[in-house]
Amino acid sequence: MGNDDGNKIRVLIADGHALFREAVTMVLRAEADLEMVGEAWDGVQAVAETERLRPHVVLLEADLPNGGGIRATRAISERAPTSRVIVLTGEEHERVLVAAVEAGASGYLTKSSPLGELIEATRAVAGGETVIPRRMLGALLARLLQARNRQEEAMKRISRLTRREREVLTLLADGADNDAIAQALVISPQTARTHIQNILSKLEVHSRLEAAAVVLRADSDDLVGV
Repeated sequence: MGNDDGNKIRVLIADGHALFREAVTMVLRAEADLEMVGEAWDGVQAVAETERLRPHVVLLEADLPNGGGIRATRAISERAPTSRVIVLTGEEHERVLVAAVEAGASGYLTKSSPLGELIEATRAVAGGETVIPRRMLGALLARLLQARNRQEEAMKRISRLTRREREVLTLLADGADNDAIAQALVISPQTARTHIQNILSKLEVHSRLEAAAVVLRADSDDLVGV
């Protein structure tokens, strides 16, 4: 990207610590091709400011107050897909890295990384690259493969269900009790109980909570169409 204002990389920083925001803002403003367009100090504001300002890159703390950084990353990915997110953590955490990538983040760095590294990561992400510490790539790929295998197994189990059982499972996963399921589907509570028993058997689980967990692993919002 060029250095004129129209081609500058627009950056928003979302971090709960004012001193860190100020330090990053000061350093990035000294770069001719970067433009700091806004700040946020919690998850809700990070999403709102990203929607309002449409920055190219959002530098976002994983432990943001009021919602958390991973939830904010997912919301930004859905509501402002042209804004790319770099998630920042105090220390390297494999679990946070996987969650960030699954939520739609394009980069992951620790806040202890040299600011020069953060600047280069910002440019790389704005250019469409993904920035992950090389030493964490192996663990990330292994965890993502495990998650994919769990998802495929969950989908395989759900495919055993009839269309009506999938409707019941969708309601069950939303927290509906037997009476609410019966009312929503215009069936008797006894029929709802029977459906749930069949669902637990086919999914090879022992409780409604475990059945809901299968839905989460499948990551399907519309089980009827599975």
